[in-house]
Amino acid sequence: MMQSILPEQLASPLPAALHELPPPDEAARAHMQRLHALVVAEMQAEGFMSFARFMELALYAPGLGYYAAGTAKFGAGGDYVTAPELSPLFGAAVAQQVAQCVTSETDTVIELGAGTGRMAADILRELERLERLPRSYQIIELSPELRARQHATLRGCAPALCDRVQWLERLPERIRGVVIGNEVLDALPVALVGTSGGRIAELGVTFDAATQRFSWARRDATGELLAAARELSLPDEYTTEVHLAARGLVRTIGAVLEHGIALFIDYGFPRHEYYHPQRSSGTLMCHYRHHSHGDPLCLVGLQDITSHLDFTALADAAADVGLSTLGYATQAHFLMGCGILDRLCAYDPQDAATYARVCAGVQPLLSPAEMGELFKVIAFGRGIDGPLLGFRSGNRVGRL
Repeated sequence: MMQSILPEQLASPLPAALHELPPPDEAARAHMQRLHALVVAEMQAEGFMSFARFMELALYAPGLGYYAAGTAKFGAGGDYVTAPELSPLFGAAVAQQVAQCVTSETDTVIELGAGTGRMAADILRELERLERLPRSYQIIELSPELRARQHATLRGCAPALCDRVQWLERLPERIRGVVIGNEVLDALPVALVGTSGGRIAELGVTFDAATQRFSWARRDATGELLAAARELSLPDEYTTEVHLAARGLVRTIGAVLEHGIALFIDYGFPRHEYYHPQRSSGTLMCHYRHHSHGDPLCLVGLQDITSHLDFTALADAAADVGLSTLGYATQAHFLMGCGILDRLCAYDPQDAATYARVCAGVQPLLSPAEMGELFKVIAFGRGIDGPLLGFRSGNRVGRL
């Protein structure tokens, strides 16, 4: 049984090793302490909480989790910058792929977790230019704060197209169209496993009454997690993530996707690279005010927690529900296949200031040293014939 803790008794949110991070202000500390208290209360019965559940609460606890609370997350004033914020040409390129799949029978686009709404606005404007607007553009968004921000972005950037946008809290019962997820799967809760002496343990979180901090704990892995970890043939003394929630979302989408594609853009590797013996500490990473670090047990509710993706596991999950993997490529190859360089060339280089600004936005999207190689694009589909535009070259499906 764990010691009961009042919020004001919680210790400093930053371990000594992370004191180089910007300290939270008093309001942020109070918010974090409320979430601490909720987590501690839930783990009182067992004294152990799976890391997947801890991550779920840290990110999505109603009104308190990182994505459920009203704090800035994207852009210069937030914790990180996403591709749509870097350049409108990102959304315009994605729209080219969407346009290929939008027909009179597949006339719905669904975006999962639309962030600031910038990509939705850019996609809609490009589809209007191409005369391929869908009947409906639906956004699945649980955060009231992000919904409001998306409303504002669309009203400002694409006011004539706002009437096509709907906000939903869950997937429709049937989908005929295109599903898009940009940096969505990496923020789903992951399970952590560790191997030692031939045994597989599940890593979780407990509360250390002596230090007044969350700390790591272990118990034997069981059930679906144990079965999934055994399939990986992990080396001994190895810690890594297993993406049960991401697999589950792909299966859920596949169960309702009657005709169309599901397109995911995120960072990660195929299985043989992800679980390489040298990657012995996993890929878990936290983002706080444009600083990255590896301790998810501090700044709970104030920082993003992410994991790279095992794209092989996603392809396997898609196959489980009858979807085909239609393409898998680096972000750079996908965006170039969708004509991002053609759109760049449409800008007049004689207008040096504008041209330099546009190039500066596109460069990190394509650079192998930045997002171009680490980020991948994978497409699953049902009832789709012929190669997809973004995978005409550089398709790495055979490497999954």
